[in-house]
Amino acid sequence: MKKLFLMGRSEAGKTSLVQALKGEELHYVKTQYTNREDSTIDTPGEYAESKRFSVGLACFSFEADVVALVQAADEPYNLFSPCLRAFILRPLIGIITKTDSPYANIPMVKQWMVNAGCERIFLVNNVNREGISELMEYLREDLEPITLEQAKNRQDLGLNEWDPVS
Repeated sequence: MKKLFLMGRSEAGKTSLVQALKGEELHYVKTQYTNREDSTIDTPGEYAESKRFSVGLACFSFEADVVALVQAADEPYNLFSPCLRAFILRPLIGIITKTDSPYANIPMVKQWMVNAGCERIFLVNNVNREGISELMEYLREDLEPITLEQAKNRQDLGLNEWDPVS
């Protein structure tokens, strides 16, 4: 299973998502520090909300196979810059939580994630587990191992190591 790195604003649903992925009962836990579980890295929202702490996100992202931007469907503003993809050296996905909120604006949040460079976007509801199985299926797909020479060849072509060679 791919190791998933979660980043997003406080109360976006990152820790609840980890609980849902594990099949656990949801209970509120304020993430005070970076939790490195078996297959997830859960970060405090304050890391994404502050320039001083955001450097920590970059460091932890290197330990993951996939980086996920997590935003609630009822987010009042966007934390992530357009073209964020250029700074992340891992596959970047988007996860939209709280899809059942009466204030949800899924098309707007989806557009923010597209602008940031997310390769794939998942809609999930941590409470009723909608979309969790689709995300789990994606995480179970193993990345094809490549040799150092293949990685160098892809870099010469301007590709990431996980991008297919045309």
